[in-house]
Formats: sequence, structure tokens, C-alpha cells
Amino acid sequence: MATQNKRWTTIVLGSLLMVASSGCTAAALNTPAGTPSRDATEPADSALQTALDELENQYDARIGLSVIDTADGSTLDYQGDSRFGYASTLKTLAAAALLDQTTTEELDRVITWSEADVLEAGYSPVTSEHLDTGLPLGDVAMAAIRASDNTAMNLMLKQFGGPAGLDKIIEGYGDTVTDVVDNEPGLNTVTTENTANTSTPRAFTKTLERIVSGEILDDADRSTLIDWMTGNATGDTLIRAGAPEGWEVADKSGGSGAIRNDVAVVIPPDGIPLIITVFTTRNDPDVAYDDALVAETARLALATMAAARENR
Repeated sequence: MATQNKRWTTIVLGSLLMVASSGCTAAALNTPAGTPSRDATEPADSALQTALDELENQYDARIGLSVIDTADGSTLDYQGDSRFGYASTLKTLAAAALLDQTTTEELDRVITWSEADVLEAGYSPVTSEHLDTGLPLGDVAMAAIRASDNTAMNLMLKQFGGPAGLDKIIEGYGDTVTDVVDNEPGLNTVTTENTANTSTPRAFTKTLERIVSGEILDDADRSTLIDWMTGNATGDTLIRAGAPEGWEVADKSGGSGAIRNDVAVVIPPDGIPLIITVFTTRNDPDVAYDDALVAETARLALATMAAARENR
């Protein structure tokens, strides 16, 4: 794990430069899904589980949570190995794969699409405005992250040969859990019969941590990804709303029907990031999601991790 932390060099978040530390200890908060740890952190961890249990009852929902503290590799999970629909948070992994698989020249190449593509994809606030001119591939990826543009997501998937191509890339990153099956808007459809269009909080957090730590993306590409996530226009009421004052958040949201998610790189004032995934699903599929459930889950989790840092 010490080697992994040494891979953190410099991450750009807006105008903030962060340099991660290389120190590492055992993962004191690492627990099975939804189970409080049985070590010195038990009171805080148990209190968190109780609070999340209460949130699930309050919102009649399931919560999936996973956090990695890159300062020492410690983790915190609640139903971390349970499956949830990932919705548009998958755009983060698609954009990362695109940066990983393409050159700067390829990202500058202008691509085009049709009105039928937009109509099929659904929500497409950026690509619908550029039917006549197209956009550079890099700008398409940025639209997928910052505006959650569905046509942009499908255009990225096309670069990989479709959803199966992205699934293969993610599997190559060591993530055999995240199951990429459909384009937009089909990727929002989740059933209990199979694992299509789902992941687990633990798997998603680990993959995102590997992407932004420098293990998968080089410095330039991960800085680009973080910049896109920092400019995300759809996350202000989610993890950002639950982060302590003075903490910076680069995130990508996702939501459809009863599903509301957010994944983020969260940077405290000391500059050493935490990676967090919050997946939520209302138990009644006909009830709309609630951003406050994600924000409160993030608030509780980040406060617990902040307290653990102070006690180390």
C-alpha cells in the first residue's frame, strides 16, 4: 500500500495543487459490507452504521457507501459489496477510459452525430446544440461529465466498440464487478435477475482510486479528469453539500427514477484526497430519488473519516 500512495504525485483541482503523502498504515476502518469494525474505531463506526440505518428507514431506501482515505489506505464501507444501479456515475469510468485509450490528437478530432442519436439517448443538453458542427472528442467527454449529456456518453462508448468494450477495459483495470451492458438511456435499467448496469460501492471506489492515483492515468490525463469533475454542474446538492467547510469536491452524479448516486474525489485542507462512492435507491421504484439522502450520507461518512484522521 505504501507503493500505491507513492503513485500520488500532483492532482489539480481548480487552482489548488495537492501533493499526496507516501506514508501508510493498516486499513483500520476496513470492514465487511455494513458491519462495524471491531477495533479502536468501533464507537464512531458503530455510530455511523446506526445513523445510516436510520437514514434508510427515514427515506425507505437502500444506501451503499464506500470511502478510501489515500493518506493511509484505510476504508469505510456500508453495504459496500451490495449491488446498485450506477446510472450516470459510469460516465466517470468511460471518460477515464477514453483519456487512457486516446492521444491528444485523437481527443482534438471533431466527431459528429445525428438528431436520431440525440432523440434515442434522451437528456443531451450539449450535443443537441451542436448537431450541425459536431465537437472535438475531448469536448464530448467533458459534456458527459459536466452536463451528464447522454448522447456524449454513447459517443464515448462507440469509441470502445460499445458497452462491452468499456466493460472489457474496466475489467482490465482489475474491476470484475462493474457490469457494463447498455448504452444510454438503457444503462439506467436495473433488475434483480442479473447484474447488468450495476456495480458495488466498494468496487467503484477502488476503480476510481486506481484511476486518479496515477496507477492507470498519467498526470496530464488525471488532471483533465479531475478538472472535468470539478466543473460538474449537477453535484452541488450531493456530496458537495455534505462535505465539511473548506473541503474541495470533484464529483460525478447519477440519477434515474428511484436511483440517486454520486462519486467523488474529496480533498480536505491537508490536500490528501479521499475517494467516496454513495449509491442510493428508494425501495419503492415509483418514488423519486432525494438528493438530501446522498448529501447526508456523505456528511456522516466524511465526518467519520475526518475524526479518524485526527485520532491517528
